[in-house]
Amino acid sequence: MIKTWYLTIILFFLCSNLLLAQAPAWGGGADQNDLSFGFCFSYVNNYYKIVKKPDWRNPYFDPGVNRYITDSVNSISSKSTPGFAIGFITRYRLTDHIEARITPSLIFADRSLYYTYDTPSQNVTKSVQTTTVDLPLEFKLKSDRIQDFRAYMLGGIKYSQAVGRGQDQSNIDPLSRNVKNLSGFGSWEAGLGCDIYFEFFKLSPEIKISNSFGNVLAPGNEPFSTPISKLSLHTIMFSLYFE
Repeated sequence: MIKTWYLTIILFFLCSNLLLAQAPAWGGGADQNDLSFGFCFSYVNNYYKIVKKPDWRNPYFDPGVNRYITDSVNSISSKSTPGFAIGFITRYRLTDHIEARITPSLIFADRSLYYTYDTPSQNVTKSVQTTTVDLPLEFKLKSDRIQDFRAYMLGGIKYSQAVGRGQDQSNIDPLSRNVKNLSGFGSWEAGLGCDIYFEFFKLSPEIKISNSFGNVLAPGNEPFSTPISKLSLHTIMFSLYFE
């Protein structure tokens, strides 16, 4: 009797596996169409890579008051700052394993620079408050599908454009001014993710990095911009895509 129960249980699991293999979740038909759409939510973390000028330690001389208004600089660093993004996805299938996609997103993420001086009371953090629209063009290389799972890697480029007009700082005290960035710049992107298929939709957790091309620092003769030769923006983004 016990052997009969064991045999029944084994046959039940074998039949269940066969049924699952023959009737996988279709993900709402997202992969059955050449063109599909969706939306995404993302956690964003970014910081600057800083290249300093040879004389970056020099105090800042303000011609308006005809004197030095800072001490010598000891260090300039950038701390990681969190943010979030919401966006949409338009996907086009090129082959069974390659697709192109556009994922325009609205990014809410500040950036920061931390300065230390010979006089510790002058130490300060300068935030670059920005809201940007990102326009990425990416190519996705997918593995074969294993039941309700598929892994992928991707790469591409994107253009970022600041939303709104920056504050006019010409009439602000120099020590109260923030560091300015270019309103628009390009970046490269690379990432990894997976497609998980449910009955009515496809969920794609994804992590990717991006790094800006060239220099994102807007030129200016300001106390906090003058010591810096180049700023490049490094971003890590974790996203959930729904199609």
